[in-house]
Amino acid sequence: QVQLVESGGGSVQAGGSLRLSCAASGRTWSSYAVGWFRQSPGKARDIVAVISWSAISTYYADSVKGRFTISRDSAKNTVYLEMNSLKPEDTAVYYCAARFGKSSATYALGVADFGSWGQGTQVTVSS
Repeated sequence: QVQLVESGGGSVQAGGSLRLSCAASGRTWSSYAVGWFRQSPGKARDIVAVISWSAISTYYADSVKGRFTISRDSAKNTVYLEMNSLKPEDTAVYYCAARFGKSSATYALGVADFGSWGQGTQVTVSS
């Protein structure tokens, strides 16, 4: 298992930007795909973006395509989620999660497919 810690959340106005970070420790980071999920009160936890172990493949939910970018820095054991053109509907707690295996980003996208989770970071977008 890897241990994950998110940071970078906050409050911004619509149209603004934030960059979330997910720092990992523990087992070999390079063998894990990493995903970002988000959850609003009363709603299910939804996938936002995934990056494969090699960073060759990525996946984005339709709602964030063209606005969010996921990337990873293996030297820093960190995965980032760059969020631009933020909308009020992006307001949620954002979680990073790790999925063990050298597979493509889209290999498995369910909450249950990711075995390690961070504590979450709040993102609030005001209109």
